[in-house]
Amino acid sequence: MASLIKSAKGMNDILPPDMVYWHTLESTVRNLFARYGFNEIRTPIVEATELFSRAVGEVTDIVEKEMYTFNDREKTSLSLRPEGTAGCVRAGLEHGLLYNQQQRFWYSGPMFRHERQQKGRYRQFTQIGAEAFGMTGPDIDADVIAMTARLWKELGLIDNRLELNSLGTPQSRQAYRALLVNYFSAYADQLDEDSKRRLHTNPLRILDTKNPEMKALVAGAPNLHDHLDPESAEHFAQLQALLTAMGIEFVINPRLVRGLDYYSRTVFEWITPDADLGSQSTVCAGGRYDGLVEQLGGAPTAGFGFAMGVERLVHILKNRALVAPAKPLALYFMVDSEYLVAGMAFAERLRSALPTLTMITNGGGGSLKAQIKRADKSGAAFGLTFDHPQQITLKSLRERTEPVVLTPEAALTQLPSLLNQKA
Repeated sequence: MASLIKSAKGMNDILPPDMVYWHTLESTVRNLFARYGFNEIRTPIVEATELFSRAVGEVTDIVEKEMYTFNDREKTSLSLRPEGTAGCVRAGLEHGLLYNQQQRFWYSGPMFRHERQQKGRYRQFTQIGAEAFGMTGPDIDADVIAMTARLWKELGLIDNRLELNSLGTPQSRQAYRALLVNYFSAYADQLDEDSKRRLHTNPLRILDTKNPEMKALVAGAPNLHDHLDPESAEHFAQLQALLTAMGIEFVINPRLVRGLDYYSRTVFEWITPDADLGSQSTVCAGGRYDGLVEQLGGAPTAGFGFAMGVERLVHILKNRALVAPAKPLALYFMVDSEYLVAGMAFAERLRSALPTLTMITNGGGGSLKAQIKRADKSGAAFGLTFDHPQQITLKSLRERTEPVVLTPEAALTQLPSLLNQKA
């Protein structure tokens, strides 16, 4: 016997019992985002590698270490997308959707990063995200954050915590960057290898280190808020006022920098209690990226957006039992082999007459006794046996009740009430 082939490391199967959680999350998102005026967009899984090196940043962990990159037959460097924002911007520019316009997009789909697998984190993972273009004020920041806050309410995740920060403009951040380089250079012997590598390329990422041994050192670093440009400081103050007026609680985290180079001004994260995911507690994150469209070849265009990890949210919904179980199968349809043709034809008539009915037909033949055993294992509430072209028998598979014998024509009209009475 040949050996079994297993899924690639970090690539996760989603099995049928878990789909009820995925469907609940996806339908809630689809309904809510439409109510806020966001339109769905779908972009390719594979993009030119240059898109991500220019957008995400060549010295980020994603581009340096995590992307799945390959050359196609034309020797073009392509990558599986590691995130969704760059593709949305590329599509908007390519199809003329961004210039001098306001747009609201949302997307859902698989992303790929070659990183260490942890609870709620896979190398192929699913993100749902939203992007708003052409609006510079803090009002759109507040509106999008409010949309995420409402999503948690509708899913029952009322204990998520919102953290906020402002990174200022690229110009003010450049001055702050020099302060960080000077500060951390004085403690070079205390830096871990990642921080030493980032010191002269992306020192803000040192503030986001997960190394507990560097916690005290990072705490003593200069505070970005002390070096914000006046316009960014005012933008951040207005955002806080808007969120407060909308009843959305938040905490300011001056060390929140995000892992992508394109962010400016507002950045935010929604954090779930540690008991749900341990160290992987961020379930939704994003911010403002006013320079990204220009960086990718378009006219200067403001942008604000976020992405959320679907696997992490599904884990929480399942762990907290926040989703009702899938509706059980109603009927298992069995047919005497002598009347197979007439029985299968009637099964389709039944589905047409009762379009919301959940019913599975017996497959693989077998005696009625064998079919009854399969019906019982299927989890269906009732078994429906096509005994004869003029006779159908309905029997509860979960309760001791008398079977009901009907003609096929009577079954088409009487089954709904019989199933409700016996449910």
